[in-house]
Amino acid sequence: MGNFQTDDFIAGCLGGASSVIVGHPLDTVKARLQVGHGYGNTFNCIISIYRNESVAGFYKGMSFPLASIAVYNSVVFGVFRNTQRFISECRNRSHCRAPDILDVTVASMVTGFISVGIGSPVDLVKIRLQMQTQSFIPGRKENMPTKHKSPLFQHQAAYKGPIHCFNSIIRQEGFAGMYRGAGAMILRDVPGYCLYFIPYTYLCEWLTQDYHAAPSASSVWIAGGISGAISWGTATPMDVVKSRLQADGVHCNKYKGVTDCILQSYHKEGFKVFFRGITVNAIRGFPMSAALFLTYELSLKAIKKTKVETDP
Repeated sequence: MGNFQTDDFIAGCLGGASSVIVGHPLDTVKARLQVGHGYGNTFNCIISIYRNESVAGFYKGMSFPLASIAVYNSVVFGVFRNTQRFISECRNRSHCRAPDILDVTVASMVTGFISVGIGSPVDLVKIRLQMQTQSFIPGRKENMPTKHKSPLFQHQAAYKGPIHCFNSIIRQEGFAGMYRGAGAMILRDVPGYCLYFIPYTYLCEWLTQDYHAAPSASSVWIAGGISGAISWGTATPMDVVKSRLQADGVHCNKYKGVTDCILQSYHKEGFKVFFRGITVNAIRGFPMSAALFLTYELSLKAIKKTKVETDP
């Protein structure tokens, strides 16, 4: 790859950190809605978490994503931009021209596949930490101690923190256990990144009247927010399946795989279960993605400016 650049990796890392800080509270709400029971709606879920666990409940499991999602987004943006440049070079397209939709689509799909390698273990640990004290209805009671065979009960925390969670999964489920739900994540992220980068690319272009000028901060914020809301909203069905597969195993095992999870969820809760959390996903997607893209673009601009000033 002749024009490989590291700037996108650095800027993506900073953008990822900002997105976690902005989006984690609603991410916790989303996970509880998708996996838990008895909340009814988003507002009731927020009130329940606050009453039972105070403000700290919204930030459960954030330390691990804060560090790891920074690395994850570093890979996402680095792979996306460098793949896009590589495809453009192979097609002999000028860098001065607007990005071609084929370039953006292929780069988005490649990013979706590669991102699962890092994102799946990160999401797994995050979901386990968010859900470990969740009241829930057990699935296979034969896997539970006799004293716990009640319709609904509250568990004590199973993990002391992200490192303990990681070690517990490796010890109990092996290395493959870290990729529980990876299949559902691929089905979520490959189309999800297409609906993330394509709208962002063309919204930025549309909001910037002068094509040769860089998009303004407000344009980046709006384009990033809208693309995030679109991507997360449409990804909700597979996000529900992924979250359930990853939460499975904290206290019991209910699902054999993606298909089994889809069928069990549908038979027990109907078609609407796959849209559980869609509101909070779309709402959370806007500020989280807006913060990510804005931090990314500003960081990239600052890095390039520093390079120009330091070059002799």
